[in-house]
Amino acid sequence: MKLGMKCKQICFLLLPLLIPEVGVAQTPQQTTIAPPQLPDNLKVPANQVLLLGQRATGVQIYQCKAKSSNANQFEWTFVAPEAKLFDAQGKNNIQHYAGPTWEAKDGSKVVGQAKASFDSPNPNAIPWLLLQAKSQQGNGILSKVTYIQRVNTVGGKPPTQGCENKSAGSQKRVNYTSDYLFYGATP
Repeated sequence: MKLGMKCKQICFLLLPLLIPEVGVAQTPQQTTIAPPQLPDNLKVPANQVLLLGQRATGVQIYQCKAKSSNANQFEWTFVAPEAKLFDAQGKNNIQHYAGPTWEAKDGSKVVGQAKASFDSPNPNAIPWLLLQAKSQQGNGILSKVTYIQRVNTVGGKPPTQGCENKSAGSQKRVNYTSDYLFYGATP
């Protein structure tokens, strides 16, 4: 009993050392994830400031379809993301879905368009992206977003097997996490 209690106390004290640290900058209004080192093609223009950074947890959805180049061969094709974004306190206030769209609970929304891609340092993860806003809606936290970066990805790659004629039309949901960084123009 004493050994078990002592382990619990030591484990509790060591827990902060075992959890990977994420760079966080705090402002009175929100908490954001600090941007990692990025390749030049994923950098936002100089007139952009980081508005918000949140961690996403969800799935990348793929569908088994015939290849456009050969109707007798099949491949997993990306359909859409489905994720929830969480702030540093663990509160979910943004949904991410097809478009690609990010929609906040305050009614604001941004739809992005991919501008650049870079292979993740993690070979088992989907690429990092730079997206530019093609539309915004509402008057909330996403209404001023002009650029979005998807970084620090884990998982989400399409399946490598199981897509053939008999499974055409079926879908697979592949777990992923990433950080999304939202930028807006300097006022």
